Amino acid sequence: MKVLGVDPGLTRCGVGVVDGVAGRPLTMVGVGVVRTPSDADIAHRLVLIERGIDEWLDEHRPEYVAVERVFSQHNVRTVMGTAQASAVAMLCAARRGLPVALHTPSEVKAAVTGSGRADKAQVGAMVTRLLRLSAPPKPADAADALALAICHIWRAPAVNRLQQAQAQARTAPRRTPPPARSAGTPRAAGASRTPAPVRSTTRIPKGTS
Repeated sequence: MKVLGVDPGLTRCGVGVVDGVAGRPLTMVGVGVVRTPSDADIAHRLVLIERGIDEWLDEHRPEYVAVERVFSQHNVRTVMGTAQASAVAMLCAARRGLPVALHTPSEVKAAVTGSGRADKAQVGAMVTRLLRLSAPPKPADAADALALAICHIWRAPAVNRLQQAQAQARTAPRRTPPPARSAGTPRAAGASRTPAPVRSTTRIPKGTS
């Protein structure tokens, strides 16, 4: 399984490709950062991010794309730019028909370090160890992108099983109740019969009016 991890950002968009399967040693295929000038307008910066991610997709041909799920922060301007870069990454993947997975920062930290509250230094150190690198990737955005790819490779089997179970539940035929028996329909053998109501009659003696 080859996964492209994307740590979205307007100024630095981390990208990293990891190949392998859960339970076996992983291999780093490539790592880097797509940069945009901070003084350019947002529309132009998004175009540069799109071109950069397209180049990575064309070069490495990943099977999956893992993107960090954006959460609101105190700096609304920063989170808006991150969300826009995230949308560009998802667009690039969807245009090629590649499945996209979103992972929260705490999910990635827990998967890589065992703690959802690990800092960037701990994430970088574990990425270096897991991928058998000589030094942590720089900047931290690049290490975070590799961590996203690692997280998806390790979580993919469980996620796939859950998705398959949900798909089977949606496509399974539903049991419909038997139709109500209309009047005049013969009863099945052994079915209980409802006793007919008793008719009450009054006999009038002859010769009385």
